Amino acid sequence: MLGFFDSGLGGLTILKEAIRLMPDYSYIYLGDNARTPYGSHSPDVIYKFTSQGVARLFDEGAKLVILACNTSSAVALRRIQQEFLLGHYSDRKVLGVIIPTAEEAVKMTKSKEIGILATEATVHSFVYPREVTKIDSEIKVHQQACPLLVPIIEAGELEWEGLDLIIKKYLDQLFEKSGRIDTLVLGCTHYELISNIIKKYVPDSVKVFNQAEVVAEKLKDYLKRHREISEQLRKDDKRIFLSTEDSWRIKDLFKKFYGKKINPKKVSLY
Repeated sequence: MLGFFDSGLGGLTILKEAIRLMPDYSYIYLGDNARTPYGSHSPDVIYKFTSQGVARLFDEGAKLVILACNTSSAVALRRIQQEFLLGHYSDRKVLGVIIPTAEEAVKMTKSKEIGILATEATVHSFVYPREVTKIDSEIKVHQQACPLLVPIIEAGELEWEGLDLIIKKYLDQLFEKSGRIDTLVLGCTHYELISNIIKKYVPDSVKVFNQAEVVAEKLKDYLKRHREISEQLRKDDKRIFLSTEDSWRIKDLFKKFYGKKINPKKVSLY
């Protein structure tokens, strides 16, 4: 199976795109909703939580896990690949969302100035500036931490009248750093659910990046290039959804992110 892990449910946007592009594979999704958001935690805590989620997906039969979470990808991915896999699951693979996003953002920008909206942990990791400048050292990356957005989204308060004001404030702060930004990366998969509000306050000249489509396309290409991995993956159309929280709110959010009603199985990671 192909496994997808997120601190919450934003990763469902990537899962949905992956299923659209590759419907034959079996998929398993795990959202650590009981402990979201990850963005305000220390790197050690984010690594601990993420490795617990990855281990659960492996135990459920996943051969390849996608960290469909920018915070986990930014803070924990390298350590998981270099320490956790070698020590426990040397025959498995874990991939993140940062590098494919950075690659595409570099292609999109003409002004060579990119804006990033992300969690505090992702911003403080400086992973986006690092990966973008590896590709093109002339590009400037301007970041804006948005600590309130994931808690609001996970609380299901998408209609709250204050959400527009918070989003506008974050965007104003970002574009105050540079008026030459022409590409905006929503560096948290949760933000896709509020992208329509974000776009209201973004200048017309700025392209808003759809991370879900890009990551799913890159995953499809990766599996084409790595037949030894794709051949290990089941192709029986199975879909499994897991969450560390079981509530009406979570079920409602699953429907909002995934587009159809889901009854996830509750699991414990600790």
